[in-house]
Amino acid sequence: MRRIMIVALSAALLTTTAWVVHGAAAGSTGKAGAVAPAAAGTIAPPGERALERGLRIADPARPGNTRLPLDPAPATVTGGGDVLATQLARARLATGRYATNLRAAKAAGYQIITRMIPDMGWHFLNPEIQGFDVTKPAILVYERRGRSWQLGALEWVFTQTPTSPPLPGATYGSFPAACHYKDGTFVFARVPELCAKRSPSTGSPFNFWHPDLVTLHVWLWYPNPAGLYNGTNPYIKPFNRG
Repeated sequence: MRRIMIVALSAALLTTTAWVVHGAAAGSTGKAGAVAPAAAGTIAPPGERALERGLRIADPARPGNTRLPLDPAPATVTGGGDVLATQLARARLATGRYATNLRAAKAAGYQIITRMIPDMGWHFLNPEIQGFDVTKPAILVYERRGRSWQLGALEWVFTQTPTSPPLPGATYGSFPAACHYKDGTFVFARVPELCAKRSPSTGSPFNFWHPDLVTLHVWLWYPNPAGLYNGTNPYIKPFNRG
């Protein structure tokens, strides 16, 4: 029975993701939007309720609440829609346990490496994960509202741009060389010798240094109108103040 339930869940996620990819591709002649739908269990802020096609979030910049549509976000996908749908479905199955449970992510080895980066999120790295595996993201990007945490994006980093995209239509960002500290603070530094033993802003102990990085974000658990692979997400603005 357990095997039947797992197979049924996998098929449902694959069908849903495929519908998103194909539905987006049908509305474009050369470029199409593709992103998996947001998690059914998306956290709503206190006093708010997750809607079927949107999330009501208190936004200080607007009167009342803003309904954010969970429509497929635009992303460049010139082909390989079936491959992308399959990969996104696999990624959702693998990371579903972390969607609203940061404690589970930490137990699995993810540790904080940045605090809130505006329009992006809090980053948690698993140092044991190397290379690209769609079911094992090296970094989980979370959004926080009070004591509630919602997984927004998966991220992989490379020391140079991959010779072939790990996902169809993938685009990349970048992150400069930096010193990271145990509490998530960081300071940009071109060489490790420039890293202080403690964070200049908080006094937290030094954790690690990394060179310039090529980044790949996949907004699998939160809609991004700027694109599935875009580094930042305008829908994250309400979370910038935590």
